[in-house]
Amino acid sequence: MNRRVKLGVELGLTKDMATRLAGLRTPERIQDFVSTIRWNHQSEGPTALSVVEVLRQGRAHCIEGAFVAACGLWLNGHPPLLIDLGAARGDVDHVMAIFRHGHHWGAISKSNSPFLRYRDPIYRSLRELALSFFPQYVKLRRKTLRTYSIPVDLRRHDPELWVTRQGFCHELVDVLTGARHFDILPADSQSSLRPIDEIEARANTLRDHPA
Repeated sequence: MNRRVKLGVELGLTKDMATRLAGLRTPERIQDFVSTIRWNHQSEGPTALSVVEVLRQGRAHCIEGAFVAACGLWLNGHPPLLIDLGAARGDVDHVMAIFRHGHHWGAISKSNSPFLRYRDPIYRSLRELALSFFPQYVKLRRKTLRTYSIPVDLRRHDPELWVTRQGFCHELVDVLTGARHFDILPADSQSSLRPIDEIEARANTLRDHPA
């Protein structure tokens, strides 16, 4: 058993699950894998599934995909870091796994819409990375991205809370929403934000996994 698979088993994955994630050697391959997981529409109520439950059930929304991505990053030598993008009232937050290549940040992101997806590691700061999501982080035509959090290092949290947990991973949801967040908008700028164009709004209705 190689060291990457061994680490996955130590975290609580089955050997097959650990082998699958350990084989995703790059952030790009991790993103490709996460993108193939069908979207979790939460038809039976809100969920925050652990890595094991996502792989077992074959479904994920953003934070669930971020758990899987973070686990894959960890097994392949990257720290398992997540950040939370905070939305205005009426919209929902977005969680993604982040990674560094040299001095630049990129992101692995599970989304059912076209724009809140993978980011190449070209951003010099987390603020730059977060701002790359601003133009298309929308509800209807309203731009709703407001904050981004400090990185949350999942190595500091018991794997039983996010790798093997059965049920809702509420502790990690609380950690992410409670992490220090930084404002994106300049003061008094919300009223001057221009709605996105109609063609952008139509493009934003595209879905990988329709309900």
